[in-house]
Amino acid sequence: MKILIASSIFPEAIEKLREEHDVICAFGAAEEVLKSLIEDCDVLIFRSGVQITTGVLKCAHNLKLVLRAGSGIDNIDLEYVLQKGIRLIRIPGPGARAVAEMSFGLMLALARNLLEADRLTRQGRWAKHELTGHALKSKVLGIVGAGNIGSLVGQLGIAWGMSVVGCVERPTPLIADRLREKGIRLTGCDEVLAEADFVSLHVPLKASTRNLIDARALAQMKRGAFLINLARGGVVDEAALYQALMEGHLRGAALDVHAAEGEGKISPLAGLDNVILTPHIGAGTFDSQREIGEIVIQSIDSFLIEETAPELATQRELVTII
Repeated sequence: MKILIASSIFPEAIEKLREEHDVICAFGAAEEVLKSLIEDCDVLIFRSGVQITTGVLKCAHNLKLVLRAGSGIDNIDLEYVLQKGIRLIRIPGPGARAVAEMSFGLMLALARNLLEADRLTRQGRWAKHELTGHALKSKVLGIVGAGNIGSLVGQLGIAWGMSVVGCVERPTPLIADRLREKGIRLTGCDEVLAEADFVSLHVPLKASTRNLIDARALAQMKRGAFLINLARGGVVDEAALYQALMEGHLRGAALDVHAAEGEGKISPLAGLDNVILTPHIGAGTFDSQREIGEIVIQSIDSFLIEETAPELATQRELVTII
């Protein structure tokens, strides 16, 4: 099969695919480049950092399978994919643990002033008595989006001795029971914001979540709380967050995702000392990317088997989450 890889994936996985398939790599290519390359491709593999527009998909005359090597699907026209009956496989599992672990790395760095401590120590300042931080134990952790990743963050919070509350877009008694089994109390978004000492965001970006954390939402948060965003940049109104931090309503924030991402982009929060900014690396561990690469190969192999067995092809779901 002919495969277009539009985002970087684990190098060994690419080499393995090249043994059996015609592979084209165009990491983060512009729309016009993708249009020309995808015309006769059977498979498209992508992550974040590239836009798979309707225009690109309309040029993909042979496209049968789309593999999202991660979780988010805000950068592809999902409606068009489903309308055309193109198989979509998402692989959120391996990255979920990496994102959850990074959430705690950011919480600890904020709560213990680690960046400031490092900076001062490098300058010869021994600020031992100036940098008293905050413990995670006995604090309230609020999860906005207590799904696959968010519930894992909640479970890690419980292991740290935190009290965990969470919300989801469409709560049901079944979801509440499942979260309760993990030690997470399901409540509304307003309550999560009002109760939490640390708020960790894990929602997809769509119309209902764009600027979900705006000035009103930030005002609902506890004075002195911390905000961590590992969801998508558009979920947070960065201008409103800047104001909340400048006024001292929030003690600090950490953002791995941003409204404007890419080389040369500078966050409007970059001048604040109580903010940590990272370049969308939440899922980017060696281990998670290697596992995703392995699943990509397995998924393509399984798809080929289904293509040669009509009885299997008719039974498969159009969207699969691994």
